[in-house]
Amino acid sequence: MNRRPSPVCLSNSRVRRGTAATLALALWSCAAPLCAADAPLPAAAFVRRGEFAYPTLSPDGQHLVLSRLVRGDGPDAAVIRIIDLTRMAVVNDFQMPQFEIPAGFWWLTNSRIAVATARTFGTVDRPLTTGEVQAMDIDGKRQEYLYGYKPGNVRGATVKRRGVVVTADYGSGRVKAVSAALNGHFLLTENPWSWKISRERSVLWDIDSVSTSRHQMAAIDKEDFDFIFGSDGKARYAYGDGIDSEPAVYEYVDETTWRSVLGPDKPGFRPLALSPDDREVYALMFRKAGGGALVRRALPEGDPVVLVEDRVGEIDTIEWGPRPRTPFAATTGVGIPQLRYFAEDRPEAALHKAMSAQFPGGYVHFFNFSDDGKKLLFSVSSDRDPGALYLFDRETNKALFVYADSPAIDPAKMPPRRPIHFTAGDGLELHGYLTLPTAAGDAKPPLILVPHGGPHGVSDEWFYDADAAFLASRGYAVLQVNYRGSGGRGPGFERSGYRQWGARVQQDLLDGVRWAVAQGGVDASRICAYGASFGAYSAMMVAIRAPELFKCAVGYAGVYDLAKMYESEEVVESKQVFNYWVKVVGRDPAELAQNSPVQLAEKLKVPVLLAHGGSDWRAPPEQAKAMREALTKVGRAPEWMFVDGEGHGFYVEKNRIAFYEKLEAFLGKYLGK
Repeated sequence: MNRRPSPVCLSNSRVRRGTAATLALALWSCAAPLCAADAPLPAAAFVRRGEFAYPTLSPDGQHLVLSRLVRGDGPDAAVIRIIDLTRMAVVNDFQMPQFEIPAGFWWLTNSRIAVATARTFGTVDRPLTTGEVQAMDIDGKRQEYLYGYKPGNVRGATVKRRGVVVTADYGSGRVKAVSAALNGHFLLTENPWSWKISRERSVLWDIDSVSTSRHQMAAIDKEDFDFIFGSDGKARYAYGDGIDSEPAVYEYVDETTWRSVLGPDKPGFRPLALSPDDREVYALMFRKAGGGALVRRALPEGDPVVLVEDRVGEIDTIEWGPRPRTPFAATTGVGIPQLRYFAEDRPEAALHKAMSAQFPGGYVHFFNFSDDGKKLLFSVSSDRDPGALYLFDRETNKALFVYADSPAIDPAKMPPRRPIHFTAGDGLELHGYLTLPTAAGDAKPPLILVPHGGPHGVSDEWFYDADAAFLASRGYAVLQVNYRGSGGRGPGFERSGYRQWGARVQQDLLDGVRWAVAQGGVDASRICAYGASFGAYSAMMVAIRAPELFKCAVGYAGVYDLAKMYESEEVVESKQVFNYWVKVVGRDPAELAQNSPVQLAEKLKVPVLLAHGGSDWRAPPEQAKAMREALTKVGRAPEWMFVDGEGHGFYVEKNRIAFYEKLEAFLGKYLGK
């Protein structure tokens, strides 16, 4: 996981070590109501997204590029901002075209950047990456459109560029690496998505950002695969999910041959990067029984050397040094992250330890060095702190505060997230988090069960969670369980949740609720379930399976009819997605019906709130409408919030605030203040 700071609202409301007034004046802005001292935190404080994102340090450490989003009643307006760090001043702001925003930056030279593009669709629904890549100098000159579907600004058009007719690309491009020579070249993975060409092909290109020429470095006849390559840019591995939706890894043999390195008799293997001398590969390995390791393995077929391993959790966050990038520490995602150093003689390991000592209770993450290693962008976050970004100068030994992810959130007033573990009814050990309100008084607080979405490959983490923080601020205890099928504990644990959506998964959640009640710290008579996406499905199912435990249920952007999901656009258009659904939920009509809340509405005895977006393509709006109709037919019409144009979870700030306010009122109505 890359703990890159998210887009944030910048503010000077918190004093941070090493703040520079010049940089603060150049960057910061904040809405007055959220910056008022000692005012009770409104719902807006928990949902507001900041205006800055994707900070990236230049190779020479002289400049910083980031995106700035200006939000209003219309579409987001986006600016690419260049900051001269030697003068601590903004030197250029470049306006993006309407509906387009940056989705990442890469320095191709010390004065030229590549920009990935995302697009907003109207005034609502979250931006989606378009797979386009452009390049420009930091003075705005030599702008080139390097990959994408509109070289002539019209889908499918052609344009004559330097005497060559260029046709639109029909696929998604992802920048993977920049040439170490800083000569303007970069590597890009292309994954076709057009109906005009086969989708079952992935290509690795070397692209010259000035001449716009391309050279194919590798290709594999697999859909949506990515590549691991050496310092020469030549591919060594290709990885992704096969047509059966199972993980697949292939090793390069020659231009036409790739050899599979996974199989039923082999441990899980996921290559990450080659060593600087191309003689070893760093990789993740997974055990069938759970847990995992970060390993180093000599090429071509050396025995793996374990650097960090855990019997319960997979490797989660990896800390890498400056160029040539090699790892020096890692954590797992179960419980509070405990960084394990395996290269303690490295200068960056000593630096990380020293920095961590300056931020007790926080997790320090290195993510962008200058090439000489003297300057570093790092973040600090925790269960109570959404995170902040700093710039460190190793020559002066000083850290400069750049911005906070959520300046309206005072970490000192946020509740801690307590890691928990308990034994499920069938003997399986499960993990999760319990967040208690900071000012509960003598009375036991009501409990909100918040199942995470996914469900597979996704998990709740110790780090700050807006839902948990908001609910705890309103006096509720929050329980989050990483039920079987969740990510973070290896392929075996994930597969144990297949075909168990309405059965063992829900029993894990109920076992968690009963465990929390048995601890004696929550009010057993006031419990509600609230979740989004698969979490919304679970919120309905736990109330159906154990009506005696719950007083209410809330579903946000949820799936409620499993059979209907086979009719969704995503499942119909992709054989891989179709096969995934067959694998995880099955196709037996009776099984789908007995595990679908829509078909069990008469058993859902508690009050329900449903919230959904009218343009949700992942959980089509028909899902929520069918659930509403089913509940209405049995005489228990739900409370309803439907927003046209919104997608899978509300994107527009005013809609997110309105949902939190409606959620707060609903919970207060049925659980009491």
